[in-house]
Amino acid sequence: MKAVVTGVAGFIGSHLAERLIKEGMEVVGVDAFLPYYSPKQKEANIASLKDQPRFRLIKANLLSIDLETLLSDVDLVFHMAAQPGVRASWGHNFKEYARNNLEATQELLEAARGKGLTKFIHASSSSVYGEVQKLPISETDPLRPVSPYGVTKLAAEKLCQVYAANFSVPVTMLRFFTVFGPRQRPDMAIHRFIVAAIKEEPIEIFGDGSQTRDFTYVADVVEACLLAAQADSGIGPYNIGGGSRVAIKDLVALIEKVLDTQVKIEFLKRQPGDVSHTHSDTQRAREQLGFKPQFDLEEGLFEEAAWLRSQLG
Repeated sequence: MKAVVTGVAGFIGSHLAERLIKEGMEVVGVDAFLPYYSPKQKEANIASLKDQPRFRLIKANLLSIDLETLLSDVDLVFHMAAQPGVRASWGHNFKEYARNNLEATQELLEAARGKGLTKFIHASSSSVYGEVQKLPISETDPLRPVSPYGVTKLAAEKLCQVYAANFSVPVTMLRFFTVFGPRQRPDMAIHRFIVAAIKEEPIEIFGDGSQTRDFTYVADVVEACLLAAQADSGIGPYNIGGGSRVAIKDLVALIEKVLDTQVKIEFLKRQPGDVSHTHSDTQRAREQLGFKPQFDLEEGLFEEAAWLRSQLG
């Protein structure tokens, strides 16, 4: 089989592409190497892929290439590409989110019409829920994003729905909950916390640390993508969470345990768009996709810490 992975040089996309190659697939990866964080890290993310004979990289924005040709002989599309980040999505930056999360998704869906794809896996986000009234969060709960980023991810889901309904594009939407692990983006909390702890610098927490997150290890997210590609399931959406919901201040304590160290915490002002709690109800994904997370939070922290030590020298 042949798969296209958009955002292939990113955190999740690079892990997914490696897994697809191991499964025997031919992979065409597309990535614009946007400067949200260092393109050098993205180059490192795909270093092991470049020597693979069944991997081809297209270094370009989705809006600048011939998508009709790209999808002409493809079985699977894994649309991982997006402009990430809640805090950076305000103000003038929003136009980049609209371009890369909405326009690019629409163009890709348009190109997928009539191509006979087996599946079009779309990566969405728990940010579409916003502030919730109950936990855990199910797919039928209200969608009330509280950041421009969340708005673009929800709008991209709506595009997927209309292309599935009108043109039978075989979309399956996955809502990821706070993914972590090796290659995690440098702006994300676990990455920042571990780096600070290794360097014996203060850990900065936005808010009072009582907010909770459902952390999901990247290998479990990759597995969910493959299960969704193989399952005879509908459009979803499906919550993909790790079941490792923890308060941020308790996360820091666990990082102290993993690194066998003690850290100083600096509490900063809570940022616009940050939600109080996330916790995924994954029953639908379990029943319809066969998804069950395999990695707990502490195990994943060990893996990310080992990777970051190797990066820091």
